[in-house]
Amino acid sequence: MTQSIKLIGIGDSGKESILPQYLEWIEESEVLVGGERVLSYFPDYKGEKLAIKGGLKTIVELLQKETRSTVVLASGDPLFFGIGNYLSKKVDIEVYPYVSSIQLAFAKMGEGWQDALVVSVHGRSMKGLAQRIDGKSKVALLTDKENSPNRIADYLLSFGMTEYRAFVAENLQGENEKVGWYELEEMLQHEFSPLNVVILKKTAEGPSWPLGIEDEEFSQRKPDKGLITKREIRVLSLHALKLRKDSTVWDIGTCTGSMAIEAARLAPEGQVFAIEKNEPDLENCFQNQRKFRTDITSIHGKAPDGLENFPDPDAIFIGGTGGEMADLIQICCRRLKKGGRIVLNAATIENLYRANEAFAQAGYQTSIMHAQISRSKPILGMNRFVPLNPIYIITAERKEEVNE
Repeated sequence: MTQSIKLIGIGDSGKESILPQYLEWIEESEVLVGGERVLSYFPDYKGEKLAIKGGLKTIVELLQKETRSTVVLASGDPLFFGIGNYLSKKVDIEVYPYVSSIQLAFAKMGEGWQDALVVSVHGRSMKGLAQRIDGKSKVALLTDKENSPNRIADYLLSFGMTEYRAFVAENLQGENEKVGWYELEEMLQHEFSPLNVVILKKTAEGPSWPLGIEDEEFSQRKPDKGLITKREIRVLSLHALKLRKDSTVWDIGTCTGSMAIEAARLAPEGQVFAIEKNEPDLENCFQNQRKFRTDITSIHGKAPDGLENFPDPDAIFIGGTGGEMADLIQICCRRLKKGGRIVLNAATIENLYRANEAFAQAGYQTSIMHAQISRSKPILGMNRFVPLNPIYIITAERKEEVNE
């Protein structure tokens, strides 16, 4: 019969960081589980040691069958971006946390952290980090060997986020503990221990943009008719998409990236994937991403080719179809997650008809808004209105049953 397993947090100072009662539990246990570094703090342990290497699946399978008295060791607070979250769902455990590395780092910094955004890039991609942290006053980053302070500095500088200074805490409570402040340019060049925490603090106001960024703010090609989703149409289309903060979004025919960029700012914890067939427009999109601090995935291609590499979306915006409307809509309808929405902008009656027909064939319901917008323009001390091209905004949603 299995018994409750104790999960004990431990600091870099080893045994000194553990309460006497916890040490007693460890000494009385028959199995001690943990990473090689934390197990090394107990060289005289008399029971069996099980080192966690790679994934946790094998260890969990052993723990589920284990009948002996068992203690699992983990760094800091095991429930704070640690193994405790995973283990607690799989086995019966009692958690006894130590102080987290984030708490220790803020203590060294001498500031509270109740208002900080905490993000882990430990074993994770930094993709999308720019929009998640932009504008936040304090950001704590759990790092790893790959996503080091140097790489973080390089990443932030690529988006022009120079209003941040960094506090780096290395080897907290260890023999080689070191803490200090760095400008991003300094942090880029400095050498750090692999065990560190990075805290970003905003020391000046950075740029900010409201919903509905002015068209002129975007790098773009400017032919007579323009190749950007105009601000008013953009706002109406974004509203129709009903994005959540963690939505996965596709932008098909992204051009300048204006829709994808605004979507990323509305869904900072999600993912945005954009595709564009014209390389010069895609280059403008990359420039706009850096300017507006949105780290999205933009690729060169003519949809529907290339969409197979994107994860299934919660929302799709179609700004251009490249003549493949029927096939494109069918694929989008098949891939869209349940409860999702597709918004398509059509500038002609013919494309409105084709889109509405394709959505109906896929078993989707549509609603259509005809947007006719004019902007005022001064002329001879007076003002007149200049119309934008009329646009049909088609919103499509899954019915209860969808034709495959």
